[in-house]
Amino acid sequence: MAEPRAEPFPAEGLPLEEARARVLAALRPDPPLETLPLAACLGRVMAQSVLASEAVPGFRAAILDGYAVADAMPPEPGRRWRVVGRSAAGAPYPQPMGEGEAVRILTGAPLPEGAARVLAQEQVEVQGDVQGEWLLLTEAVGPEPWIRAADEEAAPGQVLVEAGQRLGPADLGRLAGCGVAMLPVAARPRIGLLISGDELVRAGADRGPGEIWESNGTLLEALFARLGYPLTLRLQVADRPERLAAAFDQLAAGCDLVVSTGGVSAGDSDWIRPLLAERGTVAFWKLFLRPGRPFAFGTLAGLPFFGLPGNPVAAAITALQLVLPALQALEGGDAVGLRRLRVRLAAPLRRRPGRPELARARLAFAADGLPLALLEGSQASSRIGSLQGAELLLELPAEAAALEAGTELWAQLLLLPLF
Repeated sequence: MAEPRAEPFPAEGLPLEEARARVLAALRPDPPLETLPLAACLGRVMAQSVLASEAVPGFRAAILDGYAVADAMPPEPGRRWRVVGRSAAGAPYPQPMGEGEAVRILTGAPLPEGAARVLAQEQVEVQGDVQGEWLLLTEAVGPEPWIRAADEEAAPGQVLVEAGQRLGPADLGRLAGCGVAMLPVAARPRIGLLISGDELVRAGADRGPGEIWESNGTLLEALFARLGYPLTLRLQVADRPERLAAAFDQLAAGCDLVVSTGGVSAGDSDWIRPLLAERGTVAFWKLFLRPGRPFAFGTLAGLPFFGLPGNPVAAAITALQLVLPALQALEGGDAVGLRRLRVRLAAPLRRRPGRPELARARLAFAADGLPLALLEGSQASSRIGSLQGAELLLELPAEAAALEAGTELWAQLLLLPLF
């Protein structure tokens, strides 16, 4: 079988890593601070560190259901104690306890003053007589006292969350458990999205000859929202210089970052790049990447401007590669982008060499438990279906033409962390 034909002009465009570095170097993050209720802070970036104001839980607590006793050393089977009371969560035993006394205690309840250990209820037997209840140790116990320290979750002054940290459910749960109700977070960048194209009509409208239903706006708006960055303004404009210029002005007036899709290549109706050069700067144009070659980055009225391709898959992938880390940086967090891992090809792959490629793939697992990349269907940059169910962006080297099953490659993970 003949080898796939190489692309013409294969080295044209800026390598992705260099493009990302140039984008991040051009940013000047200085997000305003917002103070919000805890429940509104999921996914937000901390503007300041938060310290524990006190020890949490603030008292020694039982780790299991049983009986608190004052014996510092493990007692021997046959030892007896007089049961003098009960301690439960929210209803602690109110008095100090002494040698020879036991207090019934439930998981999470405060230990009485003087208690040194908790005996599991499975290791004891309760007996009664005219003098009351007595506790009998029926089994040998180990050295573990089964007591949770008063500062197990946090000590006074301990850092609970750090400035620049993005908050997940576990962070919010811990903060709530430490009594924190309001948080100082960085304001999210206000994103303006411009969709250009004479041929575009909204879904549900009548479609004329040669027209197509507009999808990039919906795709990108949903993608940014999934990433935690809801759009501030979305405009759809025909390929007319005067209308695009007016849209540029409107977006620049109300946003912190502007993203366009379409009209960024070199056709007769591609006005985005020339207008950007007139009203700001074009730092670079074209990426050495598939999909996503037609891409422009620069400034509009001093704001970062990202001109994404018109093909929907290329627009989404370049947004993940270059807009996402910029948003993370502008919010005051680490510009980590997507996490990467090593995977193996589940099946042989033949491709056209020429540019590095980010192929959409599903995540599978071999019998030995190692991760596999499974590619299905067309990888055309116009086919949104290739994004459906995608869990990986498989990094294919520019020179690769034929790759065998089991070939190990880097992939970017499209699954968001839970905690």
